[in-house]
Amino acid sequence: MNSEKIKKEIGRLRELIRQADYYYYILSEPEISDKEYDDLVKKLKDLEEECPQFITPSSPTQRVSGGLLEGFSTVRHKVKMLSLDNTYSIEELRGWEDKIKRRLLRPAKIDYIAELKIDGVSCCLIYEKGVLNLASTRGDGERGEDITANAKTIKSIPLKLRGKRFPDTIEVRGEIYMEKKNFEKINKDRLKNKESPFANPRNATSGSLKLLDTSLVSQRKMSCFIHSFGGVSGYNFKTHGEFLEKIKSWGLRANLHNQRCKDLKEVIDYCRLWQEKKDKLGYEVDGVVVKVNSFSLQNELGSTLKSPRWAVAYKFPAHQATTEVEDIIVGVGRTGILTPVAILKPVKCAGVTISRATLHNFEEIQRLDIRVGDTVLLERAGEVIPKIIKVIISKRKGDEIKVKIPAYCPVCNGEAAKEKEGEVYPALSASKKNYEVRKGGVYYYCFNPDCPAQIKRSLLHFASRGAMDIEGMGEAVVEELVDKGFVKSLVDIYRLTKDDFLKFPLFKEKKADNLIAAIEKSKKRSLFRFLYGLGIKHVGEKAAFLLAEKFKNIDRLFAASEEDLKKIPEIGPIMAHSVVKFFSSSQAKEMINEFKKAGINLIQKQRQIKESVIANKIFLFTGEMKSLSRKQAQDAVVNLGGKWISSVSKNIDFVVAGENPGSKYNKAKNLGIKIINEEEFKKLIEK
Repeated sequence: MNSEKIKKEIGRLRELIRQADYYYYILSEPEISDKEYDDLVKKLKDLEEECPQFITPSSPTQRVSGGLLEGFSTVRHKVKMLSLDNTYSIEELRGWEDKIKRRLLRPAKIDYIAELKIDGVSCCLIYEKGVLNLASTRGDGERGEDITANAKTIKSIPLKLRGKRFPDTIEVRGEIYMEKKNFEKINKDRLKNKESPFANPRNATSGSLKLLDTSLVSQRKMSCFIHSFGGVSGYNFKTHGEFLEKIKSWGLRANLHNQRCKDLKEVIDYCRLWQEKKDKLGYEVDGVVVKVNSFSLQNELGSTLKSPRWAVAYKFPAHQATTEVEDIIVGVGRTGILTPVAILKPVKCAGVTISRATLHNFEEIQRLDIRVGDTVLLERAGEVIPKIIKVIISKRKGDEIKVKIPAYCPVCNGEAAKEKEGEVYPALSASKKNYEVRKGGVYYYCFNPDCPAQIKRSLLHFASRGAMDIEGMGEAVVEELVDKGFVKSLVDIYRLTKDDFLKFPLFKEKKADNLIAAIEKSKKRSLFRFLYGLGIKHVGEKAAFLLAEKFKNIDRLFAASEEDLKKIPEIGPIMAHSVVKFFSSSQAKEMINEFKKAGINLIQKQRQIKESVIANKIFLFTGEMKSLSRKQAQDAVVNLGGKWISSVSKNIDFVVAGENPGSKYNKAKNLGIKIINEEEFKKLIEK
């Protein structure tokens, strides 16, 4: 191939790669597979190595130089990067609107753009003649650090703008951030390498942008959203909404959830909506940015020395907080695992008061080096689970108390130790005379199978809604039954009488009658619910359903081998081994016989399947549905003779995509699997 043909082919490949980047990173609608993309890049790289005279700074191959930077020079922003004023309540947001209305020279109808406030690192990007010329951090607002080399590794930042009708020069502002899944992977790798984990994705992003090796920066897989501009020449925008729409055509990435709001009421609705939904996103947001849409009104409102008057941030309740560890206690689970729990000085975090946080295991305590009396950084992940991120060592006074690993169970005073490879311990589900060999692990166990704490946890699980659904058998009732010696095993539930319950101050006639009726009703639950209630190791709700559907009755399950079980989709060797091990024990046989005597249903009835277009079809669900819960949708599929699975494969017939679908959506699209929305799914199950 002569040099002119190579030059032409290089141009063609660059355009194909830029188009692929645009569809993948800007539109979130990938056109080609990862393999096809990698092949294009490799082919381009080979041609550029053959003819290096055709390499340009904007070529996709120049994203990662692999070299070491000497440091970061300081650059002055052409237009100062201001910070936003914050509001923390709807009342403060209304107060902000009142202020800007009073400042306008004449009454005006104001519409707004509401944007998710990405929790990342602010950046400034300057494009000259459509080519990325400079990238810098916010710094102090007047000067920032030149991070051009590192910014080029971020694939959602185009090296060259699309099309031809873009400004001669444009300076855009955005937020560089890290997706949660990438953040978790980085922290996992850091822990393996005995390095301190990052506290949060923003912290990880900031640290990554300061690395001097661009090949390492590339591995961090950061992303960027553009939200505003500092200056532009050769183009005129009338509204902020127009700007956000236009930059997409140039290949710059704006957040898909930006919304024009005709008044403050719609802004407030948007804030409330995303305060509830934010944890379903693949990245962290800490609030909403509200901007006056009209640029003429923005100019009239102006700015203070620090902040624009025409924009404000509505901050969500903080995900993180600092507090003190007042004590560390040890809880006992239904399998005997000893779990350390930090008792905290109550602190507000993400809108709720947190007073305790699990520490998972004693290796976690050693990793964090956490002590009673320490000041710690707390995070409420997913608005549900409080987690201690790190100890603030600088706050130590010297009188903090180290945690000792217990040699005895805090509940029954039985032997407690860490399981070790090949050692023989008493079987948790058997009498004290029976033993089993366990594999090594990180957990410490109570090895007393008669430990009241284990029995209580097992009873609560067995009686839970997803299992035998015994209404009225809550924590207080279980505590009484075990502490008073009325229940020592799961089967004992079915030996209880009304008179037994009336001996407790918790019960009167009606309450006792109701619980006896609930226990009796539970005898008719399906085999699936019973298997789930047994709490067999590694067997969750889905696996219990698969086992019940396959074997139909408990006796066939007793006779199943590991090979029989592994033939069932989604049941692997670990789960198969666990199930066979459970049912091969003499204790399990004795227990099941007792359940039979009590009249418990141990048969999975054949489902009456209606004629349906989805019979024998396989479904996968991703994202959030509005009118159906995930469980309701899955049950509807099963009742109509279909199946649902939780991982993407070529065998899937339909992917049902709700709002904010995850990575499974893109994988399914690349595989060419049919994707339908919630309304289309509902029409299918109604046929």
